Amino acid sequence: MKLLQIVEKQLKKEPNFVTDNGELKKWVVLSKARNMDEELIELLLKEPTLKETFFRTLTINNGETITVFNQYKFTQFLEQKNYLNDSYTLYKNKVGLTIDGKYLSQRNEVALWWPFKDCILEGGQSRDEDKREEIFFNELLAQDEITQLLEPKVLTNAKRFDKDGEKPLDQFKRNESGTITDNLIIKGNNLLALHTLKEEFAGKIKLIYIDPPYNTGGLGDTFTYNNNFKRSTWLTFMYNRLIAAKDLLRKDGVLIVAIDENEQPHLGVMLKEIFKDYEVHCITIVHNPRGVQGTNFSYTHEYAFFVVPKGKKMIGNRIIDESEIDFSNLRNWGGESLRSDAKNCFYPIIVDPNTSEIVEFGEVCEDDFHPIKREIIKDGKVYIYPIDNDNIERKWRYARQSVEEIRNLLRARKKSGQWDIEIGKNFGQYKTVWVDPKYDANEYGTKIVSRLVPQNKFSFPKSLYNVKDCVYAVVSNDKDAIVLDYHAGSGTTAHAVLELNKEDGGNRKFILCEQMDYVETVTSKRVQRVIEQNSFDEFIYLELKKYNQTFIDQIEEAKDSEAILEIWEKMKDKSFLNYNVDIKKQDKHLEEFKALTLAEQKQHLCELLDKNQLYVNLSSLDDADFACSEEEKNVTQDFYQLKK
Repeated sequence: MKLLQIVEKQLKKEPNFVTDNGELKKWVVLSKARNMDEELIELLLKEPTLKETFFRTLTINNGETITVFNQYKFTQFLEQKNYLNDSYTLYKNKVGLTIDGKYLSQRNEVALWWPFKDCILEGGQSRDEDKREEIFFNELLAQDEITQLLEPKVLTNAKRFDKDGEKPLDQFKRNESGTITDNLIIKGNNLLALHTLKEEFAGKIKLIYIDPPYNTGGLGDTFTYNNNFKRSTWLTFMYNRLIAAKDLLRKDGVLIVAIDENEQPHLGVMLKEIFKDYEVHCITIVHNPRGVQGTNFSYTHEYAFFVVPKGKKMIGNRIIDESEIDFSNLRNWGGESLRSDAKNCFYPIIVDPNTSEIVEFGEVCEDDFHPIKREIIKDGKVYIYPIDNDNIERKWRYARQSVEEIRNLLRARKKSGQWDIEIGKNFGQYKTVWVDPKYDANEYGTKIVSRLVPQNKFSFPKSLYNVKDCVYAVVSNDKDAIVLDYHAGSGTTAHAVLELNKEDGGNRKFILCEQMDYVETVTSKRVQRVIEQNSFDEFIYLELKKYNQTFIDQIEEAKDSEAILEIWEKMKDKSFLNYNVDIKKQDKHLEEFKALTLAEQKQHLCELLDKNQLYVNLSSLDDADFACSEEEKNVTQDFYQLKK
């Protein structure tokens, strides 16, 4: 029996070394070997051939013999041999992806290695119908490569949309300080989009609202892209983006993150670590009153983290429904309620008796003026004074100089034949549990999106009013705020901003980032329909200019090996390959490449591409290799305010 087979047979006797489908866990065995694990050594010693191959017998001074494990020989054997029966690994060993014929683990170079954990760039997200295991393209990154990767990108395919439809983009609109004042929808990897936005919007965003993947593992999946990360991967995915997003916030900026019970506690810990000078509040929102059936409970709620600068009142007041308002008399009573206690609080409030509307506030009465009763009719209007039922002159609770500020809280009411002025606050502090039928994601999320964009693939988008109330809580008093959502999804955040502006005449702006193709067919379409309905506002759609990403898109869409081979021919001619790729060696083993499965062929071509060139960096704008058009140059230079 060959040594490879003996090793495999013996190692499989230990259940901890075997996957659920019967394959050996190579990484576990290697780790055990490097740590001189007793369990592994004992297992190897029990097999005579392995004992003879990987152990040495030494005689010491007193004539006794000892057996020594040759750790180096064993680990080298595992690394050089494809002891797992895996045709793809065998193929990779033949074609290389090495430096000077040696693999990284055999060399002394220092590199930053985040295998399957960095989430800097993620693959396989363009086909939103596929639920897949996590796939990451960037496995090896050195610091200079990361810097290059996160450079701002060239912009392309820019166009303006208003109530009349699509128009060519002339230039970006800017305010007096030079900041872009257009609504933006950006297609591209959201981490790279965040670093692109930093050039223009660092320290200028009032609110970031995101609804990221909940990492449900497929249960209750509300996202049309990968929602099945390992926890450590998901946390790193979130961390990289939150660090970048933090730089975009104003000093008084607020972050809101929607999440459910799967990652809520872990996300909370991470937010407190990243945002040390902020308060982190976790709000419960009942978004599915019908519930999602679990083993022991039916879940009806999710969460929203509000991350607010410490010591600042950044969350405004919520609007209370009129039926919930508790009205009381504006006229003072009890101690220190007489006219003489505050002369500026004795004046008439003028009411139209036909509409019960308060139309004006009279001036403070002269000391020698004493109305004969509470109500005086003059020119068809009712002048109401703070006189009680016993005809005692009292005072209003607000002085004449300040009553205008609370006018919207007042109402005139006729009871038992007499008029009274009442005050009731139509606002209150937000509570930590939000319950309202309008937060129902089915009624006010799914159905709203379906009406605006029929036959879309979003099964359970956020309720418009859930997002709207979150946004309102932060920017109700800032009508020029910029709101960013870099997990744009179906575009609910933009819809909420547009609705707020419609209600109060605000000029708030939104920026959306989305990588998936539905940004064109759903997100942008939804926002466009809302603008058409409202008959005002507009937005600019633009994309990060792809380069190697174009080949990855083609690889993912390939249906057979023939298509893959055509892509490889294009890649050899036009793509940027990793510096350690030997094209001749690849072509030499072409027949073996054809023997791989389609999935393995796709994985291999993706690994050959230089991931730092997925999109075109701003520094390459004038590089002929990237063939940026004049239109792309104009848009990009205008966005970054570069001299042409």
